[in-house]
Amino acid sequence: MKATFCTRREICALFVFLTVFVLIFVLRHMDILEGRPKKSGGDFLLASLHNRNLEAGVAGQVVDHLNGSYSAVFSLLWEGDAQVEVTLVHPGEAISVLKRLNREQPNRIYYKSLFHSGSLSETTLCNVCLRPTQQPLCNYTDLRTGEPWFCSKPKNLSCDARINHYEGGYKEKVLNSNEEKLFQSDVNMKVYIRASGPANVTVLPQKEGQRQVKSSTVTSGPSGYYYQGAWRALGRTTVREFSASAISQCLKGKVVHMYGDSTIRQWYEFLNAALPGLEEFDLHNPKRTGPHMSLDYANNILMTYRSHGPPIHFPPMDIRVLHYIANELDGLVGEPNIVVVFTIWAHFGPFPMEIYIRRLQSIRRAVVRLLDKTPGTLVVIRTANPKALTLDVTINYSDWYSLQRDKVLRAMFKGLNVHLIDAWEMTLAHHLPHNLHPPPPIIRNMINHLLSYICPQNGS
Repeated sequence: MKATFCTRREICALFVFLTVFVLIFVLRHMDILEGRPKKSGGDFLLASLHNRNLEAGVAGQVVDHLNGSYSAVFSLLWEGDAQVEVTLVHPGEAISVLKRLNREQPNRIYYKSLFHSGSLSETTLCNVCLRPTQQPLCNYTDLRTGEPWFCSKPKNLSCDARINHYEGGYKEKVLNSNEEKLFQSDVNMKVYIRASGPANVTVLPQKEGQRQVKSSTVTSGPSGYYYQGAWRALGRTTVREFSASAISQCLKGKVVHMYGDSTIRQWYEFLNAALPGLEEFDLHNPKRTGPHMSLDYANNILMTYRSHGPPIHFPPMDIRVLHYIANELDGLVGEPNIVVVFTIWAHFGPFPMEIYIRRLQSIRRAVVRLLDKTPGTLVVIRTANPKALTLDVTINYSDWYSLQRDKVLRAMFKGLNVHLIDAWEMTLAHHLPHNLHPPPPIIRNMINHLLSYICPQNGS
C-alpha cells in the first residue's frame, strides 16, 4: 500500500443509506410481529467491509441511535473498492428472550456423571447448580479455586465413586410459539441485510494536507484488518507469516501450554499438522477431550493441550483429567521459554454472567501469581468468535451470549501483561462464513499472530 493511504480514518458520511435500509428492515420486521413501526433500538447487528479481489476486510462498529436506526462506522484501511455487509443477528425482542432464559432456566443445558464401584453403576445429573429435590447432592466444589460443581448423589453408591463427566443434553421446547418466531434463520436471525441502494465505496489515496475525519461515536478503532489474505494488526505487534521451518525455529526450546475448549484445540491440531518434526504422544485419550501432548525432540519443542474444567460439553472424560485452568497455571514453573495460551467462553453461554465472572477471576488471580513469579512468561488469550446459528444453538450459545462474555473477558484482563488474539474481529472481518471452529485460512492467521507474539520482530 502507498504511504499516502488513509490509515485509521473513520467516517460516517457514507452510511446515511445504511441507516435507511437497516431502518426499513426493522420496520418490516415489526410490521410482521406487531403491525407497527419500531421506534427503539436494542437490536444486535454486525457490520464489516470487504474487497474479495484484494482479500481485504475489516470489522465495523455499529452505533445504535436508540430510535430504530443505526449507523455503521468503519476505518478505511486500503485503497480501492470496499463492499459493506451488515447482518442482523437478533432483534432486540429476541435478546430479551435470551436474557430471560439465562435468568430463569440456567439448567436447560445439563451434564451427567457415571458412578461405579464393583458391580454397581449409576448415572446422575450434574451442573453448576441443581434445582432442589429430595435427592441429596454430591458437592465437588474445587477447594483451591472455589469453583462449584454438584451431582445428584447415586442411590446405592458414595460420592467418591464418580468416575467421569460428560454432556447430558439440553431441554427442548424452552420457547413458546411466539418466541420461536423471533429466531428464524434467513428471516430475523443471522440474516444479511440488503442495501436499498449501492452498498460499496471507493477509497481514494489521501491527498497531501488532507485533514483526517474522526467520528465522535466511535470509542476505538479495529484491532486489525485483512489485506491480501493476511491479518495486519493495528497494535504494536507486526504480524508475520510463518512457514513450517520458521515455526520450528520460533518454537525451538519452547514449552507451549494450551488450555480451553475445542477452539483452542484447533490451534494445537494446526501446529501438529504444520510441523513435521512434532510427534504426538499417544496418551490414549479421545481426540475431542484430551489431554494431549506433542514433542519435537530435535528442536526441543513441547506442546500440550488440556480442556478447561466444567461446565464443558464434551464426550465422557475421566474426572482425573478434568482440571481448572487456574490450578494448572499455579502448577507451572514459569520461565521465559514457557508460553501459556488459553480461551474460555464457548461453554458458558447458557449460564448467568456471574458464573463466568467468577471463573475469570480465579484465572486472573492465577495469571497474576504466575507473572509475579516469572515476569518473562508469555500469556496469550484467544477471544470469542461469531458462529453459525440454528435455533438449538442460539437458545444456548447465541453470538449475543458470546459477545457479552467477550466484553467481560477483555475488561477482566485489561492492564495485565497479557496479549489478546482478537478472534472476534478476525472472524468478522473475513469473507468466509462464521463457524464455531473458524476455517483454516482464519486459523492460519491466528497462529501467525500467536507466533508473532512469541517471536516478535526487533522493535515490534
